[in-house]
Amino acid sequence: MKQTHNFPAVSGPLAMASAYANGYRDSKTMLHPTASLAQLRTSFGGDLPAKGQPGEEVIADLIQAAEPGLVGNTQPGFFAWVMGSSHTTGVAADWLSSIWGQNAGIYQCSPAAATAEEVACDWVLDILDLPRTSSVGITTGATMAGFIGLAAARDDVLRRAGYDLAHDGLQGSPSITVFVSEDTHVSNLAALRYLGFGNRNIQRIAADDQGRLVMADLTERMAQTDGPKIIVATAGHINSGAFDDFDALADLAALHDAWLHIDAAFGLWARASVTTRAMTNGIDRADSWSTDGHKWLQIPFDSGFAIVRNKEAHRRAMDISASYLSEAPGDGRNATHYSPELSRRARGFAVWATLKALGRDGIADMVRNHCDCASLLAHKLQHVPGIKILNDVVLNQLVLSFDRGKGGTDADQMTQAMEDSLNADGQHFFRTATWQGRRVLRVSIIGFETGPQHIQTLARKMKNHWANISR
Repeated sequence: MKQTHNFPAVSGPLAMASAYANGYRDSKTMLHPTASLAQLRTSFGGDLPAKGQPGEEVIADLIQAAEPGLVGNTQPGFFAWVMGSSHTTGVAADWLSSIWGQNAGIYQCSPAAATAEEVACDWVLDILDLPRTSSVGITTGATMAGFIGLAAARDDVLRRAGYDLAHDGLQGSPSITVFVSEDTHVSNLAALRYLGFGNRNIQRIAADDQGRLVMADLTERMAQTDGPKIIVATAGHINSGAFDDFDALADLAALHDAWLHIDAAFGLWARASVTTRAMTNGIDRADSWSTDGHKWLQIPFDSGFAIVRNKEAHRRAMDISASYLSEAPGDGRNATHYSPELSRRARGFAVWATLKALGRDGIADMVRNHCDCASLLAHKLQHVPGIKILNDVVLNQLVLSFDRGKGGTDADQMTQAMEDSLNADGQHFFRTATWQGRRVLRVSIIGFETGPQHIQTLARKMKNHWANISR
C-alpha cells in the first residue's frame, strides 16, 4: 500500500520538491529501507504513459515510490561505509546547479561555472597544502580521480622512457610495472584495468596488519624490475584508516624515476587538522593524489578531485580539443583539460559553496571531531571481554570482531550476529566485511552531524547487545 503524504499547498514541481526537502532533512528517518525489491519494482514500474503527467503528480509519485527504498546515510547513526552526509549548503548549491543547467565542460559554455571551479580548486590545494602549481580536475569521485591520476602517470612514465603514447598508442609501448599493496582498494585495480593494465603488469606488494605497504618487499621488488614504474600508495586505509610511509615511498620513487600516486579517498583531509596532519608527512612529494569531496568534505554526490603535480602530464592525458571548442583570449579554465568529460555537470558550484560554508576552521574541526569520536568508541570498548579492536585507531575508522573464544568460525558468526542486532531497531546502519581472512564489523565515523553523544549511545548499545549475544 502506498504511503499517504500531505503535501504543502504549493504549485509546480520545483516548489513541491523544495518543500518536501526541507522536511526530509529535518526528520529523523529510518536508516534502513523498508520496501523489498519486488515492492520497489512495482512502485516504480508499469508502462510508461503515452501522455506526460503534470510535474506535481510526477514528483509526488517519485517521493512515494522512492521513500521506502532510501538509505539514511545522512543520519548520525550511519556507520557502514565512508560516504559523507551532504552538507545542506552544498545541497542548496547543487539544486541551483540543476536549475541553472550549465554545461561546465569549457569556459565559454559557462564562465560562472568555470570560475567557481577554478577558485574552489585553488582552495582545495591551499587547504591540503599541496604544491600550488598542481592541476585539479573535479570529477565524480575518488575512483575516477584515481583513473585520471593514473592516466597521467601512464603517459608520463612512457614519455620518460622515450615513448609517445599519443602518437604510437598503447599496444606497442614498453611494459609498465605498477606496484600496489595486496590490500589496495578495489577501485585502484579497476582504474588500472580501464587503462589497459593486466595482472601481469601489476606487482602486489605485501601489506602489514594495518594494510600498509611493507617497504622492504617493495624495495626488493622494484630493484628486480626494469622499465617504467608506477607506485600506488594509500592515505587512509578503507578498513583501518592507516597511512603508508610517504617519505620513504617518495625516496624510492625518485631512485627509480617512478611515478608515485596516492589513493587518498578520505585520508588526504587529515592534512586539514593539526591533530592528524603528521600522519601525512611527505605526501606532498607524490606526483598525483585522488580524493573524494562527498566523503569528508560532505559535498553532495558526486564529487571528487584528481590532483596532479605535473600540469602538462595531466593535460596530455585528459585534453579534449576540437575546432568548435574554441578558446578566446581572456578565457578562463576549461575543465576538459583535466577530466574526461565534455558535457558535464557544474560541480564546482557545490564545491565552492560547501567549502565557503565550512571554512578552513570548520573542516579542521570536523576532521578532529570524527577522529576523536573514533578514539572515544575505542576507549569505551577496549576492556569489554570478547570485543576485539583489530586496528590501531589513528583516524576515523574502527575494525571490530566479536569473539567468545570458541574459534574463528564462531567469531565470524558472532560478528555477523552483532551486525544484525545493531541494525534491528533501525537506529543504526552497519555492514560487515571480510578483512585478513576474518569477518569484521567496520565502523566509519564521517557523518557531518555525528558527535560524541552519538558515540556514547552506540558504545552502550554495543555492550548491551554483546552481553546478550555472547551468552
